[in-house]
Amino acid sequence: MDFPLEELTPRQIVAELDKYIVGQANAKRAVAVALRNRYRRQQLPAEQREEILPKNILMIGPTGVGKTEIARRLAQLARAPFIKVEATKFTEVGYVGRDVESMIRDLAGVGVRLVEKERMETVRPEVERKVLRILLDLLDEDKPKSKKKKAPMFDNPIMKQAFEIFGQNMDDGYPDEPEAKPDDDEQKKRLQRRKKLEKRIAAGEMDQEIVEIETEEPSHPFVQVFSAQGMEEMGLDSGNQGGPFSGRRTSRSVTVAEAKEILIEQEAHKIIDRSSVNREAVHRTEQSGIIFIDELDKVASKGGGSGPEVSREGVQRDLLPIIEGSTVATKFGPVKTDHILFIAAGAFHMAKPSDLIPELQGRLPIRVELENLTETDFRRILREPKNALTKQYQLLLSTEGITVEFTEGALDEIAKLSAEVNSRTENIGARRLHTVMEKLLEEVLYDAPDTPAKSVRFDRETVCNKISGLVNDIDLSRYIL
Repeated sequence: MDFPLEELTPRQIVAELDKYIVGQANAKRAVAVALRNRYRRQQLPAEQREEILPKNILMIGPTGVGKTEIARRLAQLARAPFIKVEATKFTEVGYVGRDVESMIRDLAGVGVRLVEKERMETVRPEVERKVLRILLDLLDEDKPKSKKKKAPMFDNPIMKQAFEIFGQNMDDGYPDEPEAKPDDDEQKKRLQRRKKLEKRIAAGEMDQEIVEIETEEPSHPFVQVFSAQGMEEMGLDSGNQGGPFSGRRTSRSVTVAEAKEILIEQEAHKIIDRSSVNREAVHRTEQSGIIFIDELDKVASKGGGSGPEVSREGVQRDLLPIIEGSTVATKFGPVKTDHILFIAAGAFHMAKPSDLIPELQGRLPIRVELENLTETDFRRILREPKNALTKQYQLLLSTEGITVEFTEGALDEIAKLSAEVNSRTENIGARRLHTVMEKLLEEVLYDAPDTPAKSVRFDRETVCNKISGLVNDIDLSRYIL
């Protein structure tokens, strides 16, 4: 059973990450090697493949330096089941809350959606042809009307006798005789009309027309149950159509464009083999799944204590079998975690990696330390990434017809002031750029719909006038910037 893996080389993976993340070369290299190793492992014979386990990674670095962004971009690069979880969401067995095994169940759910999407893309051409015929019938106003049938109650001999006794005409509104067939000329005209209509639908000319379709509103009820792991949510799956928990069918008036997507999804679900999807999803989850555990330092205990610290070490102990390798029951089938790649991250400014229990440290053998961002890094962050903050604000304000320009001096000054605030107050990394940029553009963003000016230019002097006063007032900058 083959499944897609990220086939980029480590150098190519780093190059892709460089498009969005500035610096942190060591972290990018570690992640790139880990991804490539997944591909290398799949090229080995089956008996050797099982012996090679993933080398889990621990990222150490302050907030705002790119740990989460690396994980987010990794999710887009890795064509594999991927989830990001917060370690602080979990509690040890015996406490009310989410148990660590739920991350595996969530990962399996991601795998199912991934495989389902791929299968739907495979059958889409076939389904589109079927949906085109359905839409053609809905939009063809002169189609032959279907023969009316007698109401079901007239098939009952007792009801039929009762109506005859009281003199009711049994055939009113329910003709038995077949309708006359159209002649050849009418048939040809109808076929020509339908061909023209079919071309218009396929070309998108009818996308704004309104049609009425029947849809099934999804119903996924959940109940809370007590299990060995504590309180959990259990989904009720009806299994077959028409079960007690199946969705309710309703009629909706939508545009042809909307109806097309709704009908494609409905018809695709009828074709796709659900059991086959679940089997492949479980296999892919086991062999190529990636879990990013953020805020691991928040469950690191620095010594004895009371209150929430009682459960912190318990969460670490519960993580051990999951990371080392165990089998977790999911509604899609049992999932083995032996070959799932775990990438953990934390700031570790209040605790140290050595405060983790030794067993968990040993299961995260690759340590990567991310560096603090400097003024030079801030300059690059404002200019180089595809999603740079300056580009985001320019796109947002372009919707109001306003052109925003930042001079090189303005960008240098923004970087300088952001680094200065980080050095004087709490260092929140690149997130400081968000607060500074928001304060700088506050008036423009507020007045944009009403201002007659359609061009705004920021230079070094403008930035200094708006921001430097707040930066120099340390007490004020603590609250505003």
